[in-house]
Amino acid sequence: MAILKPSAHYGTASHILVNEDRATGLDSTVRQSVTVTFAGFEGETHGGLTRPSCGRVKAQYPRGTEIRNTRQITIVSQEELDEIATTMGVAVVKPEWVGANLVVVGIPNFTKTPPSSRIIFDNDVSLVVDMENGPCVHPGKVIAQHAENDVLVPFAKAALGKRGVTAWVERPGTLTLGERCRLHVPIATVQST
Repeated sequence: MAILKPSAHYGTASHILVNEDRATGLDSTVRQSVTVTFAGFEGETHGGLTRPSCGRVKAQYPRGTEIRNTRQITIVSQEELDEIATTMGVAVVKPEWVGANLVVVGIPNFTKTPPSSRIIFDNDVSLVVDMENGPCVHPGKVIAQHAENDVLVPFAKAALGKRGVTAWVERPGTLTLGERCRLHVPIATVQST
């Protein structure tokens, strides 16, 4: 059995967004920079060191059980947002419509980033990927409100495998728009020989 060396890809932070009020739904505010703490993006309603358990972990915990928040930040790629828009038949899918906190450009197949991969920025802010973020119907409603034409394909179907990832903060600092990042995948593949 051969273990391949860690791999890295490089990208750029093209959007930073914070949802300061859950009452606004998924809509987020675009920022030039954000303070990143161990609890997530400062002011983000989905931040915090812990969160109540939800349907994603219903096999492990009763709903509402306090657990570690590994879903502090939602990260998507601009390339995949563009693919989703094309599939849906709309001009654009903006990150603030889908609950994103961070958009990266330049990392291929971003949603398929394996759990425990690190996104490390030039200023040493480090985010750890928890898992792929499954598509849901809520962003589709927001997109439909903004679309100039009829949506041809529902968001949940168009975004399957392209909805980005959720992550938690491993190293805090300040994240600035346009900052370069390195995606570090600890073990790319294990192959039998």
